[in-house]
Amino acid sequence: MERIFDQELEDRLVRYAAIDSQSDETSTATPSTAIQFGMLNLLVAELQEIGAEEVVLTEYGVVLATIPATGTGPAIGFLAHVDTAPQFNATGVKPRVIKGYDGGDITYPDNPALVLSPRKSPYLASKKGDDLITASGLTLLGADDKAGVAIVMTLARHLLASPGIKHPKIRLAFTPDEEIGRGVGEQLPKDLGVDFAYTLDGGDAGEIVYESFSADRAVVTVKGVSIHPGWAKEKMVNAAHLAAKIVQTLPQATMTPETTDGREGFIHITDMNGGSSEMEIKLILRDFELDGLTAKGDLLKKVCEAVQASEPRAEIACEIIPQYRNMRYWLENDMTPVELALAACKAHGIEPISAPIRGGTDGSRLTEFGVPTPNIFTGMQNVHGPLEWISVQDMAKATEVCLTLVQLAAEQR
Repeated sequence: MERIFDQELEDRLVRYAAIDSQSDETSTATPSTAIQFGMLNLLVAELQEIGAEEVVLTEYGVVLATIPATGTGPAIGFLAHVDTAPQFNATGVKPRVIKGYDGGDITYPDNPALVLSPRKSPYLASKKGDDLITASGLTLLGADDKAGVAIVMTLARHLLASPGIKHPKIRLAFTPDEEIGRGVGEQLPKDLGVDFAYTLDGGDAGEIVYESFSADRAVVTVKGVSIHPGWAKEKMVNAAHLAAKIVQTLPQATMTPETTDGREGFIHITDMNGGSSEMEIKLILRDFELDGLTAKGDLLKKVCEAVQASEPRAEIACEIIPQYRNMRYWLENDMTPVELALAACKAHGIEPISAPIRGGTDGSRLTEFGVPTPNIFTGMQNVHGPLEWISVQDMAKATEVCLTLVQLAAEQR
């Protein structure tokens, strides 16, 4: 493959990753953090500079733009999200480029104890000779999903600079708050205005995902009886003890993220906050099938009910809130966008990988809202932590696949 996109992708990711744009689940604002406007406003300016049309930053925090059609075919969307995950420090990211990776251990200048080893990562071992991008050891990198942003922007610039390439109308969307499940609201599908779309938010080269978790989140509140501990006998009800009992009663040897893989779902406790008078437990529930998701919610409710029965003076409430659903339920009715992506991969000699993703994307919600949106690889690895890295050449492969995809789509009508 001719390496025409490598330097642009490297430059873009290094520039974008240095911008703090972490989202915040506790915020009620849209976007959840004002710092995301740093990326959103930058993309508006860059899209205008390369000649994109209908560039707008919507009131709900999404940047939209159009690449006019040069041929026929279905209108296609490409999406990436600008926020980075709240799970790890994302302030002061210092991206670094390792040119021509030598195949050995990778150490970090700001955290000498941290080591990324190919012995623990077969995928890293396969990238000898590639140019890799990592952070400096104290932050995540933010390739999730600024690699996707870089790929979409590189694709857009190339298409706008090459009017001889035949492609249908293309719409671009850069969303905030994907990491906290708020990237796609009910208005976006209409404003996007496409027949189908793709998120650039996947991992290994060749990954074309059309099946995701179905997801709910849960909030358990435990209210005890508060009184001075010196006079608490037979009066105090310690909410922290009851919250601990709920946690201990839930499955631990099974049905947790660290004990499951493949098509197994889980119940994951993400936060516990409070004190002896009141506690709050936040959880996420995941399963590939709706009946399995429902069963996990029912199990959580039964545990809460059992602990409540053990202490009638307490007040225990369990609220389950839907998040997103397995995109397969809709995509399996029309696999056209998936088949185009698979064909584009094969055209570049890339063997497609279509294992179900143990997570979700903006495409999960878009698909549920009626815009079929499978997910395409970027190359990102070890996301949401300090060992995050990506191959520039994987990003280039994704760009080439998207370029071929839109050309194949132009031949459909």
